[in-house]
Amino acid sequence: MRWGMPHPLLSLALLLSWLALNHSAHPAHWLLGALFAWALPALVHPLLPALPRVRRWPAAMRLLLVFLLDIVLANISVARLILGPISRLRTAFFHVPIDAETELVRVLLAGMITMTPGTLSVAFNPERTRLLVHTLDLPDEAATIAEIKQRYERALIAIFEEPR
Repeated sequence: MRWGMPHPLLSLALLLSWLALNHSAHPAHWLLGALFAWALPALVHPLLPALPRVRRWPAAMRLLLVFLLDIVLANISVARLILGPISRLRTAFFHVPIDAETELVRVLLAGMITMTPGTLSVAFNPERTRLLVHTLDLPDEAATIAEIKQRYERALIAIFEEPR
């Protein structure tokens, strides 16, 4: 077992979670939380797969901001859609071609699409080159696909994949 901190961000998250769950900043809770935050990641480290390497942190931060903004805007859009007449809904399934080469980027892309209100990643094709997506409103399929690829997939590729 390594005596260092194999996953410092996980350790920090565990410590903060411990303090929040206990509703206390008492020194004893800090000590016990710190012990758990160090011991748990150290014990499970051999069982965890290799963590992905972020190649471009500024791009990751930009993507996070874009994604959070998209979630807020999508919430507003979905609220308008569901509060308006049903005739305005243009629900549809469509396929997004996937250029990503790594499974991590594909899964993150599918997750981001699902976490954005009004859209849902349904399934990859067997070759993992297309992702089936459902949406509540599809005014222009080509524009929606281009937006997903530009805003999310290209950014994820830049952040996680080796340059080609």
